[in-house]
Amino acid sequence: MSRSGALPGGCGRGVSIDLRDAPAVHRLVADVQPEIVYHLAALSHVGRSWEDPTATFSANTASDVAVLEAVRLGSPGARVVWASSCEVYGVSDQLPLTEDARLAPANPYAVSKTAGDLLAGVYADAHGLAIRRARAFNHAGPGQLPIFIVSSLAQQAAHARLRHVSAVQIVTGNPDARRDFTDVRDVVRAYRLLAADSVAPGIYNVCSGVSVSAAENVRTVASLIAPIEVEHVVDPARVRAHEVMDHRGSCERLTAATGWRPEIPLWQTIADTIAWWESELSA
Repeated sequence: MSRSGALPGGCGRGVSIDLRDAPAVHRLVADVQPEIVYHLAALSHVGRSWEDPTATFSANTASDVAVLEAVRLGSPGARVVWASSCEVYGVSDQLPLTEDARLAPANPYAVSKTAGDLLAGVYADAHGLAIRRARAFNHAGPGQLPIFIVSSLAQQAAHARLRHVSAVQIVTGNPDARRDFTDVRDVVRAYRLLAADSVAPGIYNVCSGVSVSAAENVRTVASLIAPIEVEHVVDPARVRAHEVMDHRGSCERLTAATGWRPEIPLWQTIADTIAWWESELSA
């Protein structure tokens, strides 16, 4: 089953397709003959991958193989931006992480992304595909589902503002787990720059170079919704038993290749996401 229709802004035609359906993906790529392919689709929540590892691994790897085969057979000259993940690195005692760090995935989602990352590298070497593997660290911003921490915090803050309360409990999992956050708008800009013909195929971290804990993010939320008083509550059900405690990357290779650096500070990302949630909840 697929759906199609015009996209806004004169961007052409949109088609919705099940990427696990390899013949359908092949037909579509062969028909469109794209110059650039951005492969972003995945089941991408670490927590949910523990709940249903089979679905996460099978869906992600099946779609990866389908896209690679479709490009190989239908549009082998396309420039491919392959959205991998910082989760492929797992736990490391050497931070910031560079693209040469060993791969040590620590959860089912990470294993599925590592498989796709390595397979993309094999296709690049074996078939000469022009693949840029973008290992994106955590990104956030308006429109993100609240299963991810920044959007969850922003949604809770927006609820408090709309209820005009004087105090609110903000709930998280492990308060000490640190992640390297980049605004999604900066991430999109990085992907577009990586698609340029002048950028060599290879592996590129997309990150800010700074890691922030859940507790620090709660304090930022508190400053943004003051004078509402914020109490940080840790929900044991949200604390993962096999947590990577710190992820922080280096984007120097990406900067050298494209000139990209993150421009939107994390506090602005959180503020914009709170405002977006206020609009959504009000509607």
